[in-house]
Amino acid sequence: MILPGSTIGILGGGQLGRMLAMSAAYLGYRVHAFAPDADPIIAQVCNRYISADWYDVTALKAFADACDVVTLEFENVPAAPLQPIADKLAPHPRALAIAQDRLAEKRFVEELGGTPAPYHAVESRDALLEGIDRLGTPAILKTRRDGYDGKGQWRIGSREEAEALDFPGTPCVLEGFVTFECEFSVILARRADGAIAFWESAENDHADGILARSTLPGAAIIGEQVGEARRLAQAIADKLGYVGVLTCEFFAGKHGPIFNEMAPRVHNSGHWTIEGAATSQFENHIRAICGLPLGDTRRVAPRVVMENVIGPASATAYEALHDPAAHLHFYGKTDAPEGRKMGHITRLEWPEEGPA
Repeated sequence: MILPGSTIGILGGGQLGRMLAMSAAYLGYRVHAFAPDADPIIAQVCNRYISADWYDVTALKAFADACDVVTLEFENVPAAPLQPIADKLAPHPRALAIAQDRLAEKRFVEELGGTPAPYHAVESRDALLEGIDRLGTPAILKTRRDGYDGKGQWRIGSREEAEALDFPGTPCVLEGFVTFECEFSVILARRADGAIAFWESAENDHADGILARSTLPGAAIIGEQVGEARRLAQAIADKLGYVGVLTCEFFAGKHGPIFNEMAPRVHNSGHWTIEGAATSQFENHIRAICGLPLGDTRRVAPRVVMENVIGPASATAYEALHDPAAHLHFYGKTDAPEGRKMGHITRLEWPEEGPA
């Protein structure tokens, strides 16, 4: 067990790391952060920040040596340079290695009995056309690595569009479209001893490839399929010997829960847990990596809605505070271009008579 007063290291400088650092502080831990950025938002809330390249093994090792445990806030930290500090890292780099490669991830999930969307490995234009012929259209081409929030993705509506596409020249995977009613996430926290806690699954709505809203309770079909989805998520976590918060995204439809992707970290669709659950995903991640008891994950209001504040919408987000049910979180970012997550608003909603 890593007791309060110890130092937690966080790899990455974004809003997820910022919220992890704040939860760590509430539990009495010091936080050091490491990322290549010169002035990341995590530096506003941590005890020490180190700016160095991910492949600066000397700097990374010195950083880990100054910490009692190291974790990460996003999945695009390169896995290879983390091997020398793997004994300090939670989750282990093997989870990153799988999550960073969409093709490896799909094959891994299939081996555990899960069902991903139909897919075809693509490394050339000819392979792309083969995939279109096999899967049909519409389809979506994704880079195997580094894409998120709609980046590194191309929707293809016909074979002619595939022929005309400026092929990215990097390994990709082509996914067939899945008919579904809604999307949902399974978010769990797992300790090294195998203890697991699940949060209720929110219904997720996206716009332009970016999560716009998470709502609880979600559609009835989520309740019908979440048990199977949780079994797969737990199988993934157990196979990886996972420690921390793990997120798996699913499509709910007539063919059962279809696995979309996993994120070895806290997740945007779990931001509702800060006010809407007895213990947030951020606090339980800190508890898990430090070997503390996991907290209660129950929802604390009849209805919870989390909405992202994206880009220029941040200029008027404070108006949400006229609603007494609203909780506003800004991430400390200054520039607000289209598509950038600037913060989020969570509303806890009761019937008109109010909380009991």
